[in-house]
Amino acid sequence: MYLGKGWTTMSTIRTVAMPGGLGRLVLRVAALLLIALGLVLPPVADALAQDAAGAVEVVRIDGTITPVMARYLDRAIRRAEERNAAAVVLVMDTPGGLSSAMDDMIRDILESDVPIVVYVGPRGARAASAGVYLTYAAHVAAMAPGTNIGSASPVFIGGDGATGGDETMARKVTNDAVAQIKNLAELRGRNAVWAEAAVREAVNATATEALDLDVIDLIAEDVPALLAAIDGQRVTLASGEAVLRTAQAETRDVKMTFVEEFLQILADPTVAYILLSIGSLGLFLELSNPGAVLPGVVGGLCLLLGLFALGTLPVNWAGLLLIGFAFVLFIADLFVPSFGTLTIGGLISFVLGSYLLIDSDVPGYAIAEPVIWTVTVCLLAFFVFIAGAVLRARLRRPATGRQALIGAVGTVRRELKPDGMVFLHGELWRATAAEGEAGAVPAGAQVVVAGLAGLRLLVRPAEAEVRNDIVITADRRVVASS
Repeated sequence: MYLGKGWTTMSTIRTVAMPGGLGRLVLRVAALLLIALGLVLPPVADALAQDAAGAVEVVRIDGTITPVMARYLDRAIRRAEERNAAAVVLVMDTPGGLSSAMDDMIRDILESDVPIVVYVGPRGARAASAGVYLTYAAHVAAMAPGTNIGSASPVFIGGDGATGGDETMARKVTNDAVAQIKNLAELRGRNAVWAEAAVREAVNATATEALDLDVIDLIAEDVPALLAAIDGQRVTLASGEAVLRTAQAETRDVKMTFVEEFLQILADPTVAYILLSIGSLGLFLELSNPGAVLPGVVGGLCLLLGLFALGTLPVNWAGLLLIGFAFVLFIADLFVPSFGTLTIGGLISFVLGSYLLIDSDVPGYAIAEPVIWTVTVCLLAFFVFIAGAVLRARLRRPATGRQALIGAVGTVRRELKPDGMVFLHGELWRATAAEGEAGAVPAGAQVVVAGLAGLRLLVRPAEAEVRNDIVITADRRVVASS
């Protein structure tokens, strides 16, 4: 009806102002544009309204806290801010990790313009060590039934834990950790006393206990129940207060990129250890067999990836040096007649370095012991194989040079009386019948090389399988008879 009235009014105006045909054409085009806008604008408005309401971005923090995990969270929060998301939910199950990565993640949460909700789940999950700090830093903290939180004591790399090593340094680090978590507790209005006990005494709490102690805000069965429960709650962001609108919000998983997943796999201590071992072995093969190329390329690539992985791990440098010293001994054994002593010393150094390489006191970081012994046995088997191959090569009859000619069978081309010509190994040789051989050796006869005098062959007839002290073998080679 509105368009009809508009059409009538415009028709009247245009009819007066323009010639008849042109005026009607302009009016028809204008009407079509109005109809098109009427069809397009409502869906666009709905889409804008839906985007304004915002979806909930779900981030999975599953495993140890590493720099790769910190990078993943930073990307997820930046994406949520760009898309005007209603909230970011961190579904977390972690044994802890590096404090440097944890600090980066806490900073991202505190500076976020989007509400951050930490949800310790699903059932059986835990938020230990660095996970406690992330839970306290979140705007909303929740846990699933059957989960636990706690054990936030700092651990020293290369030391004996918070109670070992330099006591003064231990107190400094512990007090700094306590101050950090108490600040988070005051900022979010959570239990600061329990937080301090989690750091100093490594206390733990179940989901129900955490709720009673005011460590978390609520318990939820799953993410949809969590979003329904926190709808309408007020939170304080870096930019000011905000009200959560999550009850009807769409949830979108923020997955790691391929590169992030690959780097997170590399951050596993066992994977880093295997890459380091393969890389060192590849370089050893390339140095012992120059020009092989493939072992050098594969070894160099694995070694670089292993060193990158070690950069994200709590490395004990004494362990790394012991592993490096082991491969120095392996290479030295190639050039020094140590009769295997250097290889045995290298294996001992390798095992000790493997156990010391990663500080196992840091939560979530340890090299599986079966892997250490499997790699060691493989190295031992490899060097036994190499030693056997070298021994067989030394015992094998020479295939070239003067020694290879002794016992070789040739054909007489010019009669030996006693001098003549013999065809051997594709070449013509001057030859002389050995002393004690009566008569001439005719052309076409088979002879055996019994010795050399400069470039002249000393030969004997090879008419029988056994003649004097010479035995002709099945492959027409000759060896001394027993």
